[in-house]
Amino acid sequence: ESSNSSRPPLPSGGRDSGGMVESDAKRAKTSDLDLVVKNVRVVRPYDNMPVRQLDLGIRGGKYVEMAECIDASRAKDCIDAAGLLGFPGVCDAHMHVGIYDQLEKDAEQESKAAAMGGVTSMLSYIRTGQYYLEMGGPWSKFLPEVMRRSEGHYWADYCYHIAPIESSHIQEMRMAKEQFHITSFKIFMFYGGHGLHGASSDQQSFLMSQDKYDMGHFEFVMRELSAMAKEGADVCLSLHCEIADILRAYTEKVQKEGKLTGLHAYSAARPQHSEGLAVFIASYLANETDLKNINLLHLTSRKALEAAIQMKGLFPHINFRREVTIGHLLLDCDSCCGGQPLHAKVNPPIRPREDVEFLWEKLLEGEVDWVCSDHACCSGEQKVGKAREDDIFSAKSGFGGTEWLLPGFFSEGTKRGLTPQRVAAMTSRNVAERYGLSAAKGDIDIGMDADLVLFDPSEKFTIHGKDSPSTQGYSPLEGLDVTGRVKRTLLRGQTIYIDKGAGQIGDFPAGPIGKFMARPYKGA
Repeated sequence: ESSNSSRPPLPSGGRDSGGMVESDAKRAKTSDLDLVVKNVRVVRPYDNMPVRQLDLGIRGGKYVEMAECIDASRAKDCIDAAGLLGFPGVCDAHMHVGIYDQLEKDAEQESKAAAMGGVTSMLSYIRTGQYYLEMGGPWSKFLPEVMRRSEGHYWADYCYHIAPIESSHIQEMRMAKEQFHITSFKIFMFYGGHGLHGASSDQQSFLMSQDKYDMGHFEFVMRELSAMAKEGADVCLSLHCEIADILRAYTEKVQKEGKLTGLHAYSAARPQHSEGLAVFIASYLANETDLKNINLLHLTSRKALEAAIQMKGLFPHINFRREVTIGHLLLDCDSCCGGQPLHAKVNPPIRPREDVEFLWEKLLEGEVDWVCSDHACCSGEQKVGKAREDDIFSAKSGFGGTEWLLPGFFSEGTKRGLTPQRVAAMTSRNVAERYGLSAAKGDIDIGMDADLVLFDPSEKFTIHGKDSPSTQGYSPLEGLDVTGRVKRTLLRGQTIYIDKGAGQIGDFPAGPIGKFMARPYKGA
């Protein structure tokens, strides 16, 4: 089920409880460093920077020294990484904290899962309406509640993207930026005539709004963001690209014919060309409104990614970013999913193998900017409920996976020729640069937050949902063999996760020390 790497086991002990190893050398009474991490093979997110073994000096939560040898006696504490890879803390660009559970409870448990996967910066989507806070109305009342219920509950640093659902939210986008330091916004293109889990005839109840959520609304959101950008605001818009009319028509067709089941049925009911068409419409509207920063989220198929690449050529003045999730890279319609395909229901759907291979092909060519989890913890009871095992349309959408993002991407990516440097860029730096975090997140360098993932690139293990602290209790990746394991995660120089080996949930010694990242983020 799992095996250890050929590297000798790491000794235990030291004051940093459960540590990989902490030197027991006597510390100087006048230490000028809080922590030294020795013998780290540092992975910078740049192809022209080779992996180098260095010591890292940390003070006040930041990297202050990087050298081949730093005297351990200069620091209050010391960790010997023993030649492990050191990745920048992962910036998970796409999460949904609080979607199926109380925000504060979800933040606590799912940020532990994030820490287990080396995630130190959680970027979560939020909106008014059903799910999340079950609250409609103005952002002036909604956002203070989000912040209040978030504070003191995250093990990782965090920030939010927000979706303008009501017409009045368009006028509140400036307030969201100026008062709450939110600079990234979202449109769910399929919500106009389709619900979160499938066909919906009552969008007003779902969104808890009497306003129309349609193409006109999308355009006005874009025009307001464009005006803000021209005034100097560094803002961007992310889009979930599917067309509700096509989803409705094909869902009816697939259900009426009754020839397909499971993930094949759900993929056919939300066909790939719906994504492609939505990408075209979103891109044209961006051009029409002169909105320069556009993020095309969780592209799942050849047709979606080809459309996104075509739009880059058609509108070269728009700064497109293209996102793919780890689920869409590691699963296909024939995946076992631990014997329960309904667990892998997600929007847009898991696709056939040929689409997965195309995503990898273009990722390796540099056409994908980052890989994320789209983590949306949904317990088995919530996910399936009273649904029949062969009826994927009655199951809820979304699943967690932030804890498997870095191990899964590293394992499959390096097998296909991806370098550790590109893994770091696509899980950390590129996200930080796009979302206003790059002054302190996304790299290992002097002056940046000391967010560090100590990673064993040769340790093999098998993914099991029970081994995660997430409240989900299962994983669609169940039974997947992976090479590469997070051994320790540091957030601003403090250990937030220590691995205890296969079959065990690790330790989380620092507690919920995560802080809200007001953007543009300059560091804690």
